[in-house]
Amino acid sequence: QLVESGGGLVQPGGSLRLSCVASGNAFRFYHMGWYRQAPGKQRELVAAITSGGSTNYADSVKGRFTISRDNAKNTVYLQVNILRPEDTAVYYCNTNPPDREYWGQGTQVTVSL
Repeated sequence: QLVESGGGLVQPGGSLRLSCVASGNAFRFYHMGWYRQAPGKQRELVAAITSGGSTNYADSVKGRFTISRDNAKNTVYLQVNILRPEDTAVYYCNTNPPDREYWGQGTQVTVSL
């Protein structure tokens, strides 16, 4: 089970820190990703982190978002900075590639004045 939190309403240029807590004892072995789905659009992978800690980002968020993980806490984070209105979406975490069994409720990020 994956539970996301940390979303909210922020002004353009603002920041948030999203968290995703995983249950179970095997979290450290999984490659993880943060995904988002904006209204009327398909869900997309925005940031990924391997079990070893290597990271990769979609071009649209590179330089603004940072993914990290704390295996001791079974948690993956997404620091989102310099937010833009087009970042408005529901943000989800999942394994990478995603497992349909692990999609949670996500956390809403809304960027607006």
